[in-house]
Amino acid sequence: MKFLKDEAGQGAAEYILLFGGVIVIAIVALLIYRAYFSKSNLNAADDISEVRQNARTNASI
Repeated sequence: MKFLKDEAGQGAAEYILLFGGVIVIAIVALLIYRAYFSKSNLNAADDISEVRQNARTNASI
């Protein structure tokens, strides 16, 4: 019954499961935001100005 108490590979298996879970979450996030990343008209300057304009509008309310 010595083999029932042997836990030598348990840590590695837990790391593999954790790493696999992180990979699955990353793939799901990429699938959700795929349309945003595939847009060819992304412009950081336009995005920043839009955020600033929305902030000013919300601050004046």
